[in-house]
Amino acid sequence: MKRIKMKTLIGTVAMILFLTGCSKVLKEQPRSIYTPAFFQTKTGVLGGLTEMYSHLRYIYGQAYYYNTCETGTDEATYGQSADGNFKVMDMTGQGVIDATTSRSDAIWNTCFTNINTANGVIQYGTSAGVDSSLTSEANFFRAFDYFLLVQTFGGVPLDLGSGDLQFNINPVASSVRNTVPEVYTKCIFPDLIRAVNNLPMSARLTGTITKPVAQLYLAKAYLTYAWWLKNPNNIPTYPAAERTDPDGHNAQWYFQQAYAISTNAIENPGIYGLQPTFYDVNNGANDRNNEIMLYADHTQTSQQYNGSSLTYGSGGAPDNFAGWMLTWNYPNIQSSSSNSSWKAVNSVQRASLQPLGRPWVRMAPPIGVFTNTFADKTNDSRYDGTFTTVYHGNWNLAGISGSLYNANNMQVSPGAPILTFLDSEPSTAIDYSNSVYKSNVGAGVLPGRSDFVIDPNGISRIVYPGLWKLGPYRTDNGSGLGNPNAASTRPFNIDKFSELFFVAAEAAIEGASTTSVTGTYANDGTARGLINIIRARAGKWDYDNNGDSAKIADNSAAMIAATPATITIDYLLAERSREYYGEGYRWFDLVRTQEWANLASSYSICGNNYGDHTPQTITRTIPAYLYLRPIPQGQLDAMQVSEAIKTAYQNPGYQ
Repeated sequence: MKRIKMKTLIGTVAMILFLTGCSKVLKEQPRSIYTPAFFQTKTGVLGGLTEMYSHLRYIYGQAYYYNTCETGTDEATYGQSADGNFKVMDMTGQGVIDATTSRSDAIWNTCFTNINTANGVIQYGTSAGVDSSLTSEANFFRAFDYFLLVQTFGGVPLDLGSGDLQFNINPVASSVRNTVPEVYTKCIFPDLIRAVNNLPMSARLTGTITKPVAQLYLAKAYLTYAWWLKNPNNIPTYPAAERTDPDGHNAQWYFQQAYAISTNAIENPGIYGLQPTFYDVNNGANDRNNEIMLYADHTQTSQQYNGSSLTYGSGGAPDNFAGWMLTWNYPNIQSSSSNSSWKAVNSVQRASLQPLGRPWVRMAPPIGVFTNTFADKTNDSRYDGTFTTVYHGNWNLAGISGSLYNANNMQVSPGAPILTFLDSEPSTAIDYSNSVYKSNVGAGVLPGRSDFVIDPNGISRIVYPGLWKLGPYRTDNGSGLGNPNAASTRPFNIDKFSELFFVAAEAAIEGASTTSVTGTYANDGTARGLINIIRARAGKWDYDNNGDSAKIADNSAAMIAATPATITIDYLLAERSREYYGEGYRWFDLVRTQEWANLASSYSICGNNYGDHTPQTITRTIPAYLYLRPIPQGQLDAMQVSEAIKTAYQNPGYQ
């Protein structure tokens, strides 16, 4: 049998985390190698498990992988400062996605290394005398990684060198890929079912896996596999396999299972629930709240436990630096220290604050995000709770004293709006001439306003609202700008309780029989009833994020009234984008439902230069083979087999 070759699969790791009995958090200690004997001790089981949580940092918050989940969808295109890593993913003639250029390589070795660790814990851990709930955490993570891989690449190897789902300590030179149905039915489903049956309702430590988390993933896996079986747009799979289930079930059965499991988790949430408002979900001061079911953790309290420097970001894993990519170069914004002549002062300084952070300008949101996805900016709080649309003056934090002069030569003080992205095109035309008022970033002016402004149709690859929800949050900035060049010390959120409502609604749209949902989140169980729980919450405000002030408003009735009587897949996908914009869900959502080419084949955006406010419509080419990412070149190079075997190993379209 051909086997997989990866140096990381012989048991070596860069860092392992250990659990300490007196602590409620995960503790790290170095370790270089795992052996079967190591996993036969409780210390080994705990160490292996804790490394599984650590490996999440190498995927979530890793910006080049994040790019593959967003760029090329209807949520993002490449930004003005993009290099080939980002341009190639846009599919607009800026490069070709292949085994070398696709940054999905970021997950291949990381996932398989962790899978092998999970294999060791599962295979040998029972002899350590630990509770089955501990080894079931390993079942969860093995399924988690295989689910990520199978969605990305199609069928992948279950045998890493010592047999299917066995711990491997010997590097081998070849590999064979299992089919998609084999990966789901031999590993993902059995592992998640075991996790659901054995894991506790409450976390044993902050952030560890529980039964509801496993239920969410089992429901997501059933839902995704149901779509794979249904295959509405005849998207090819690889390795070649009939769209039939080895266990004899059809797509409808799996949609029904996804519905039943997700609604059961909604009715029995345990320690989880929806936050009162959308703003509360992503507010850095409220990180690790009960809506967040799984996250890749970081901390400002310890560089070791943070996984990266607290003062300077390296731009590589395990840094949490994804939020930089959709951040434009706002520190270029200038005002004047004089009202008689233009004496430039950078009035919005780079700062380690959630609305700001470090700018890389590698990705940009298309205009449709603001005119279509977030069309309702009055009732729906999710626009305000997603983007930084008002840039407030903070020159005082850099030691610059006094007032400045801004648009219309009007005086402004620290904290005042300096540049605003308007909610809609104003009735009075914006003066973008810049012949008098000196906006060096191409913003315009409106009569009577001291802030420079840009309307939605003026959003470009170089100037656009920032992604507030992924911005940094620290409590050690003191009275200054903090450490804005450091990677974020916030956890990167991976899954939320709210997604259970979307999974159940999607299954209902696809024909699952519905029943009323009881408990805290009671509704009629239809797709509309489930989505309205989310939309009602979106109508509730307790803070005006961009106004930087309290705002008590309840627009939930208006939000519910605006929900269509019939929920379609396209509407559900739009709701998912409003709820999870920029969080790394989008490529998977569009590929799962096979709506990628329908929803992302074109977009509008202005150009690369300051002052360019002329939208251009850009067309993408999204052939069916792109619904799978290419097997990374590093994997092919490591296989000591013939070129013909390597060619057959690669996904069609990339060969």
